Amino acid sequence: MAKNPLRVLVTGAAGQIGYALVPMIARGIMLGPDQPVILHMLDIEPAAEALNGVKMELIDAAFPLLKGVVATTDVVEACKDVNIAVMVGGFPRKEGMERKDVMSKNVSIYKAQASALEKHAAPNCKVLVVANPANTNALILKEFAPSIPAKNITCLTRLDHNRAMGQISERLKVHVSDVKNVIIWGNHSSTQYPDVNHATVTTSKGEKPVREAVADDNWLNTEFITTVQQRGAAIIKARKLSSALSAASSACDHIRDWVLGTPKGTWVSMGVYSDGSYGIPEGLIYSFPVTCEKGEWSIVKGLKVDEFSRAKMDATAEELAEEKTLAYSCLN
Repeated sequence: MAKNPLRVLVTGAAGQIGYALVPMIARGIMLGPDQPVILHMLDIEPAAEALNGVKMELIDAAFPLLKGVVATTDVVEACKDVNIAVMVGGFPRKEGMERKDVMSKNVSIYKAQASALEKHAAPNCKVLVVANPANTNALILKEFAPSIPAKNITCLTRLDHNRAMGQISERLKVHVSDVKNVIIWGNHSSTQYPDVNHATVTTSKGEKPVREAVADDNWLNTEFITTVQQRGAAIIKARKLSSALSAASSACDHIRDWVLGTPKGTWVSMGVYSDGSYGIPEGLIYSFPVTCEKGEWSIVKGLKVDEFSRAKMDATAEELAEEKTLAYSCLN
C-alpha cells in the first residue's frame, strides 16, 4: 500500500546546502525509495526569488516521490504540519565579527523558528539543526519549543563522523563501508573529539580494531584528529565555498538512520540532549555514539574511556558550557 507523504522542512533552502539537500530528499535518499514527500522550503525575503528558482527546478526534475513543494518566506506557513525539520538557515560569522554577535543573531533566529515549530509542526516532529553553532542553536530551539520532546531535537555531527571514517578508509586503503563505529564526541567545532578506540575495520583477514590496523598511535592521536576537526576550513580554502555537498549528504544519513534505524552492531554520532552519560553535564546538546530503532535514538552505554579521551571529551563539553552561557546572555 502506498505510504502517505511526509512533510519535510528545509530552512535556508535557497542557500548552498539547501540547494544540494532538496534534490536528495526528493529522490528518496533521506527517507527511503518508497516514501513520498512534500517539501517545505523557507528562506529570508531577499532570497525569495532564488527560492522560487529552486522550486522551479524541483518541478522540472519530475521526481516521482515529490508530491508537492511549498516555497515561502513565512515561517508559520513553512512549519505547518511538518514531520521533519532540517534547520540549515542561520547567520554565518563574517569577517571581523565577534562570537557574541553571531550568537546573538542566531539566538533570535532560532527563538522565532522554535515558536513556529512548536505551534504549527506535526506532533512528534523530528528536528535536525545544521546551521552553526549547531549544538547551541539546537539548545536554543529546545528552550523555546518546550512541547517538542527533548529527544526530538538533535544537531548534525554526522558530517564529522563521516569525515573521520573517510580519513581512516583513505589511510588504510579500504572502502569506507568497511570502517565502522568511530565516534564524534562533543561540539561541532574545532574542539570535537574524533575517537577511533572502539572502531573496527573489515579486512581480508576479518574484523580488526582500527588502532591495530593503522598501527600508528601518534598519527591517530594528532594529525587524524586535527584533520577531522579542521576539514571544513580546508574545504573552504580549496573551494572558496563551504562544504555543502557533504553536509547535505550527512544530513540525509542522520535522518535516515534516525527514522529507519541503524544497522545491527553499528552506531553513528548524533548531537543529542545529554542525560549525564559519560560524565557529560546534563543540559548540553553533545555528540554521542547512538543506535537508532523505531524512530528513537539511544546513547551507546558502557564504552571504556581512557585518560586521553577523557581530557578531550571534557574540553569540548567545557566549550559547549561556555557557548550556552553566551547564548543565554543574548536572551536578556
